[in-house]
Amino acid sequence: MFTELKYIFDVDGTLTPSRQKVDPDFEQWLWDFMDHNDCYFATGSDYAKTLEQLDYPLCHAVKKSYNCCGNSVWSGGVEIEYNDWHLPSLCEEYLEAQLSKSLFPIRAGGHIEHRTGSCNFSIVGRECNLQQREQYVQWDQQNREREYIAAEFNYLFGEQLDVTAQIGGETGLDIFKTGHDKSQIAKHFDKNTVFFGDKMQPGGNDYPLAQALQQKGATTIEVDSWQDTWRYLKQYAEQHANQNSRMAGNILGI
Repeated sequence: MFTELKYIFDVDGTLTPSRQKVDPDFEQWLWDFMDHNDCYFATGSDYAKTLEQLDYPLCHAVKKSYNCCGNSVWSGGVEIEYNDWHLPSLCEEYLEAQLSKSLFPIRAGGHIEHRTGSCNFSIVGRECNLQQREQYVQWDQQNREREYIAAEFNYLFGEQLDVTAQIGGETGLDIFKTGHDKSQIAKHFDKNTVFFGDKMQPGGNDYPLAQALQQKGATTIEVDSWQDTWRYLKQYAEQHANQNSRMAGNILGI
């Protein structure tokens, strides 16, 4: 018997260009796909930002949107669960010091963003434009600044304050109480799950959920763009249609 799959999607870099709106053609295709499949979002961003990027129809079509790394859960436009954890002041002081001493020259604003049950930190700032974002992406690829900051942050505060920093998106770090990363949503899923994300390597914010799902026998697919995700989804949709056709043929004795 054919088993229905559940699909979990990261947003930035997986369904959209980072911090940008979904492609209109992909949006229409996704809307139809979500109308026939159980789909979920799992993103580090808050729900307001997810609405900006994916618009109301898609956000309403998913069964649940796990925002802020699963610390804020939405269904049908209503927040149904949340975690009220806040970043310790000692950690915020450390981030402010990193912001001051970074050699990257641009400060666009919105560097420490407090979210439900989590925090996002960005040297260039979440208010940066596309050109500034690309400049920082290239800088970070060469200097591995986020990797260094996350490693030092976790060394200093991981055990002492029970917090964890992970690389998220193209320019930021996601910070939360240890264990309250995306992996916390794995308890709601089983082996009949497919997870799409672009940060599944160690240190990335998709990594914990990917590992937790893999332990259950689920499928995890690391992509490098929304176009890559669309290509995989079309393959799954085609396989689904073929399996349903074979099932119908067996039932009818064809």
